[in-house]
Amino acid sequence: MLITPGKLLATIDTPDDLRKLSKERLLQVCDELRQFIIDNVSVYGGHFGASLGVVELTVALHYVFNTPDDQLVWDVGHQAYGHKILTGRRDTFYTNRFYKGLSGFPKRKESMFDSFGVGHSSTSISAALGMAVASQLQNLPNRHHIAVIGDGAMTAGLAFEGMNHAGATNSNLLIVLNDNCMSIDPNVGALREYLTDITTSHTYNKVKDEVWNLLGKMSMFGKSAQEIVSKLETGLKATLLHQSNLFESLNLRYFGPIDGHDIDHLTSVLEDLKDIPGPKLLHCLTVKGKGYGPAEKDQTKWHAPGLFDKVTGEIKKKVYDAPQPPKYQDVFGHTLVELVEQNPRVVGVTPAMPSGSSMNILMKAYPERAFDVGIAEQHAVTFSAGMATQGEVVFCNIYSTFMQRAYDQVIHDVCIQELPVIFCLDRAGFAGADGPTHHGAYDIAFMRCVPNMIVSAPMNEQELRNLMFTAQSAEIQSGKQAFTIRYPRGEGVMPNWRTPLEQIPVGKGRMVQDGEDVAILTIGHIGNYAVQASAQLRKEGLNPAHVDMRFVKPLDEELLHSVFQRFDKVLTVEDGCLMGGFGSAVLEFMAEHGYMARVKRLGIPDAIVEHGEQIELHRECGFDPEGIARAVRELIFTGRRQALVV
Repeated sequence: MLITPGKLLATIDTPDDLRKLSKERLLQVCDELRQFIIDNVSVYGGHFGASLGVVELTVALHYVFNTPDDQLVWDVGHQAYGHKILTGRRDTFYTNRFYKGLSGFPKRKESMFDSFGVGHSSTSISAALGMAVASQLQNLPNRHHIAVIGDGAMTAGLAFEGMNHAGATNSNLLIVLNDNCMSIDPNVGALREYLTDITTSHTYNKVKDEVWNLLGKMSMFGKSAQEIVSKLETGLKATLLHQSNLFESLNLRYFGPIDGHDIDHLTSVLEDLKDIPGPKLLHCLTVKGKGYGPAEKDQTKWHAPGLFDKVTGEIKKKVYDAPQPPKYQDVFGHTLVELVEQNPRVVGVTPAMPSGSSMNILMKAYPERAFDVGIAEQHAVTFSAGMATQGEVVFCNIYSTFMQRAYDQVIHDVCIQELPVIFCLDRAGFAGADGPTHHGAYDIAFMRCVPNMIVSAPMNEQELRNLMFTAQSAEIQSGKQAFTIRYPRGEGVMPNWRTPLEQIPVGKGRMVQDGEDVAILTIGHIGNYAVQASAQLRKEGLNPAHVDMRFVKPLDEELLHSVFQRFDKVLTVEDGCLMGGFGSAVLEFMAEHGYMARVKRLGIPDAIVEHGEQIELHRECGFDPEGIARAVRELIFTGRRQALVV
């Protein structure tokens, strides 16, 4: 079903069309754009509240600035749906986040209006500053560079690094702080309190009014805004001395806070800021989910609600005749509560993803034992290391893709110091519709090469519970190794998953199904595909063996010796990168011990795999159930043909 845009929105194919409109018609554009987003997401799914919250800001930015020559960088990109619709992708927007369709995030290959590809938080300021400095080097003084960053993303260290550098330049950079007190979950930390203080401060509001009143009188003075602000800078600074301003102290001119939903005022302010040189920050107050009542009331739930009835606000859920397996994240959350009840030294840490990781289950049950540290993965790891030095048993839950941002801390602060931090890597493997910025493709490779690190992956919910129980045991915690447990996005395979907790011998795999001809070695949840493939192959008269290795590091060498002594054809399957991954570890073992076997590896290739449903991406890469069965047939029948030739 193709969604029909409003009459005015239907005429806007590029921002040039938008800029031809009178300012008085922008409110109608905003109304139609907001409705178009609601109509599309209710039918096709996707991120929701973030884009509704910046409709007016999106329209104002494209109206005032000459995009794409003026370069607009969105942070994370959850909020960029309106931007995509206004920049030539309105009629294909229904393909958003679908396989082979539009990306759910800004993407350089997709549009010249997407000046920087995003997906992880807090990159916008550094990227836009780099663009601004490059424009100076290329003698393009009139080009503007705008970074739109949320108050949640502002908590990450990279944002402060970017601001620190920007304040030491004379770059033509505008940072727009989109302040809605939310990322996916409510924001936490001192910065949130600071922004709240600014928002309610009479001093700052007085400064705001004086600045805008003054800029509004430019024509009366016959002078440029730059001259006026320059002459009154001392006076403004004196006013600000009554309450120190973080951004001013970084040498960024601070303006605001202003209403981010007042399109008329927004455009006026942005026009004025175009004439003020140097790095500056505009503080906009917005409401996530603005214009759709249910999304305004429950902003976490409506971050990405799935399909819903736009009239009633009812989120559509599948109805099943029988109990369904839980999501792995929920198994993690409930099991963590059980472990806290058994072991009072267990704590949980998450960087701003309490609902996404299900750490919120522990936060509700034992709030003093759970810590949301904001969007700050590096801090989360080193904070966890600090607690571990004092004997706390730390479960540090970070999405696999976001753990990439804290790799130095894993090595420097955890493994070199021989601290037994437990890393639970959610969304390992393909993340689905979120695409390549969110795929957890590399964690097996980058974790297994680090000394003092155990790397494991459960094939089902019971195995996840047992690995968590093992990792927090006194035996492991008294050792000198960190413990990684990786598991995918989505559901497991066990409706009755609340099994007794049992300790697993570290480095020991298990034979799922014995067989002949070919041994299938799997790691993690993807082993369930091998179960399906093996069932199909047995119907065809073939009987492969299937081994769930459980651990990539240390490998079960006793089990691998048995495999290579019995089988001369081996298939490895993983939902991680092939280069340096689980299959590579098996090949290393084979080479080191002098075995001669034909080994075929299935996994994520050395390529950027785009977005789509997980099964679509598994099929594309050849390790869906049929891909596994096909690989087994190739191994068996190629071997038989070779034997006949000999």
